[in-house]
Amino acid sequence: MHDYEALAARFRPVFDRIAAGAVERERRRRLPFEEVRWLREAGFGAVRVPVESGGSGAGLDDLFRLLVELGEADSNLTQLLRPHFLFVEEQLRQPPAAVRDEWLRAVAGGVLFGNAISERESHQVGRSNTTLSERDGRLLLNGTKFYSTGSLLADWITVRAERAPGELVVARVPARAAGLVQRDDWDGFGQRTTASGTVEFTDVEVDPAHVTVWDRDPGVHTALAQLVLLAALVGVARSAARDAAEFVRDRRRSYSHASAPLPKDDPLVQQVVGKIHSAAFAAQATLEAAVGSVRRALQGSRAEVIAAEVDVSKAQVGIADLVLRAVTEVFDVGGSSVVSQEKLLDRHWRNARTLTVHNPLVYKARAVGDHAINDSLPVFAWTTGSPGAA
Repeated sequence: MHDYEALAARFRPVFDRIAAGAVERERRRRLPFEEVRWLREAGFGAVRVPVESGGSGAGLDDLFRLLVELGEADSNLTQLLRPHFLFVEEQLRQPPAAVRDEWLRAVAGGVLFGNAISERESHQVGRSNTTLSERDGRLLLNGTKFYSTGSLLADWITVRAERAPGELVVARVPARAAGLVQRDDWDGFGQRTTASGTVEFTDVEVDPAHVTVWDRDPGVHTALAQLVLLAALVGVARSAARDAAEFVRDRRRSYSHASAPLPKDDPLVQQVVGKIHSAAFAAQATLEAAVGSVRRALQGSRAEVIAAEVDVSKAQVGIADLVLRAVTEVFDVGGSSVVSQEKLLDRHWRNARTLTVHNPLVYKARAVGDHAINDSLPVFAWTTGSPGAA
């Protein structure tokens, strides 16, 4: 059993440095190149890599507790590293092999992964406009991706492409490969420094050894992907709770009809802050329960895999509701000064709202209800697109 406090103590000084600059990065929309370097140098990307491969050998529960702490410092960093940790988890699920060990040692050496999965252009559901084709004995990648979280700060990029009509594959290419162009053009109002912009591929050569068929079978990949977003969301709640208490603690200005001379002694204000902190606590407890379900599924039966996917969907719906209400209630702890651009407390709502539109809640809630009523299977591997697109 890992000593979590000893593990976290290695990274908390870095988290503190990241938190200290979070507001300024948000204000300037500065991508966290330096902050990612700090995490890389501290070995954060290798926290799950086995000790014998050069990592920390931490458990899944430890990883998500750390991701929450990082998310409290800056939720952008937790989301930015999502493709990287999904890659590591994928390798850990593979049987021992030379290529698996090589990737894990590379991660232990500081290599980071980004992704290029989704597309903005119209395409049919289950298809991809990005293609992997053979020409003159070379595998070439062509297409344009968006929502490419973390790729601008990564060393390798995981790409989903179509090798034959309806046959989707996953390819991995160096982030600085010839013919690969990246643009920082993510224009969302929240999670603004996740580098979730465009990646263009023009005849980018791919090593055949770095291509695998996209696995649509029941598994935990989708659940893990959602859990990272939920860890970022819990981090937002904890950060909002901290900022709400600090705002009230330092505030001197109040109202003639307030319940106490100072806001910090006002029972109504205390109640609001208490609700925000309680929501953050409940959100984290829910996340930890869902992580436990996935951990059991990693070594368990098909039934446990199904249960884990459903549990994570339940957690997504529940945590989103808790956190969105909490970050809205932050604005009830003060008057007009609470919306000051100096404090940027609105970033908590914007970040939470942005995180909750990933994997739309209405479909996850429906899936949970359909499973409860009809014992239907959850969707383990899904794509976006238009039903009638070419």
